[in-house]
Amino acid sequence: MTFSDSNGVLVFDDGMTEDDWDSIVEAKNVHRMRLRDIEDKVTGRYIPNESPWTLTDDTTPFHLAFPCATQNEIDGKGAELLLSKGVLGVFEGANLPTTIKGQEVLRSRPDVIYIPGKAANAGGVGVSGLEMAQNAQRLQWEPEEVDDKLQKMMGEIYTQMEAASGEGGTLEEGANRAGFLKVTRAMEELGWLY
Repeated sequence: MTFSDSNGVLVFDDGMTEDDWDSIVEAKNVHRMRLRDIEDKVTGRYIPNESPWTLTDDTTPFHLAFPCATQNEIDGKGAELLLSKGVLGVFEGANLPTTIKGQEVLRSRPDVIYIPGKAANAGGVGVSGLEMAQNAQRLQWEPEEVDDKLQKMMGEIYTQMEAASGEGGTLEEGANRAGFLKVTRAMEELGWLY
């Protein structure tokens, strides 16, 4: 397992412990620290100036990749590296973290799940919408209620992606088609299309 920021990556060869996770969350969300500053507080080893998708000398296998920070993180070489390490799925949590070449490499392997940011990021956008609804109604929902609403929302998004993908299509194609259809329906409702 790995965890990275823009300065480097922590590699957890034997998996991450709950204490490791707590240390990372506190460092990032409370103290706004860099990962290099907590190397002595976690069981992982820190590698500066690398990311999970550039660790060519490391033998850590990958099952799932969640690029969540910046655009163009995973290029063609990075995608090939992930595939060579056995990645089963790439789930974008940022806007366009995978370059066009990286996307082409991932698409060349239909056995690897590729979920573009427009679908994976919908959860964050959805929670923002729920927050606005609470504020407008002067309500405060319990975390479990927000989580339930989010899970239903993401389930509906998955269903739309799957339905729009068509026979033999990918979830990425389904996300693109479903997004396009949603925009055109909204434009029709506004009277912008006839």
